[in-house]
Amino acid sequence: MIEVQHLCKTFRVAKRGAGFSQALKSLVRKEYEEVRALDDVSFSIREGEMVGYIGPNGAGKSSTIKILSGILTPDGGSCVINGRIPWKDRVSYVKDIGVVFGQRTQLWWDVPVIDSYELLKDIYSIPDGVYRSNLEELASLLNLEELLKTPARQLSLGQRMRCEIGASLLHDPKILFLDEPTIGLDAVSKLAVRDFIVKHNQKHKTTVILTTHDMQDIEALTSRIIMIGKGKILLDGTLEDIPGAEDNMDQAVADLYRRFQV
Repeated sequence: MIEVQHLCKTFRVAKRGAGFSQALKSLVRKEYEEVRALDDVSFSIREGEMVGYIGPNGAGKSSTIKILSGILTPDGGSCVINGRIPWKDRVSYVKDIGVVFGQRTQLWWDVPVIDSYELLKDIYSIPDGVYRSNLEELASLLNLEELLKTPARQLSLGQRMRCEIGASLLHDPKILFLDEPTIGLDAVSKLAVRDFIVKHNQKHKTTVILTTHDMQDIEALTSRIIMIGKGKILLDGTLEDIPGAEDNMDQAVADLYRRFQV
């Protein structure tokens, strides 16, 4: 399903000191620093697998997800997902994926959610029957019936995230990328999102890649974790492979970060 081999990605970031004089200096001569976001990243994921992709801030998680979803082009390496290269076959490829970024939205801010769904129906060329069936199922499982009539800007964060997940699944994607989908959610909303993801995976065999800092998300949803730090894969295994995870998952992961000096 997903085959990633030796991915590399470097960003060129402008740097300057504080103060007006430094700002003027940067107008004449800009200084740059190269940040290696991904450094020889390789892994494979089977169809229907739910994988937690974890690491500290700046580790390379979001860069990986953006490459896998076709948003970024890597500097080197290969990535083949469901027989396609994401950044080369993007038009046909995006019909097979759903993406939820916890701090981004795909909903139109000032119109009812259902209008955004109708637009996505046209963008993905979803047949009328499939759209109605999927909308009914998602509205029921995510409790969206009343939310669909409400403008996105008037929704709470938890309500909006449920609508975002629904929007990402309208076209029956085979792969779902979830980049911190429960960030900022209350306990009830988190449980509802986790329960839905599990049920959807069991019913549709959707492959799920989850990035999050919430270890309870990882424990509830995934059986396999891939840990990344400073752009390198540090661990690819199960929760049992993390020493001390059975006693305190957060502490065990923090200890592992320190061990790898990330």
